Amino acid sequence: MLLRESFRDGGKVRTRTLAHLTSWAPERIDALRRALTGECDGFTGAPPPVWGPIFAVLLALKPLAERLGLLPGLGSERWATLVLLLILARVATQGSRLAAVRGATQHAVAETLGLTHVDEDDLDEALERLAEAQEDLEDALSHRTARQRGGTPTGVLSDVTSSDLEGEHHALAALG
Repeated sequence: MLLRESFRDGGKVRTRTLAHLTSWAPERIDALRRALTGECDGFTGAPPPVWGPIFAVLLALKPLAERLGLLPGLGSERWATLVLLLILARVATQGSRLAAVRGATQHAVAETLGLTHVDEDDLDEALERLAEAQEDLEDALSHRTARQRGGTPTGVLSDVTSSDLEGEHHALAALG
């Protein structure tokens, strides 16, 4: 008994022997038949859907936060990890605190950050603690950046939210 494959080579039909089954035990031949017809192990041809937490976003962003110095700057307390979650959620989805809470149920927060339960009250408390630690965190990040780059970083921030337009012939001038 032979297991063969047929194929076209130009205009001719050819066959190729894949296995010589004569010496196989009848049970093994039957198992191969069932596997080829989809009877083996209940597999019907369509794989079952796989649902689980989304982990790639946090898995990719966490090392970036570490390289930037956020993890050492924040520390390892629960409130600091919640702040890190808020930062990563904001980068990933541009959402609110409530969106971060909802996202925590869909993303692998427990597996990547070690947080098993997150609610809005937790995040509010974490933000209060962050406000208390803000100056120390900014100093730590500034010193770290200065060590890495060999000097104090400089930057210019400009606020254009209060800009106005003036003139007699511009349509937006009336608003300014």
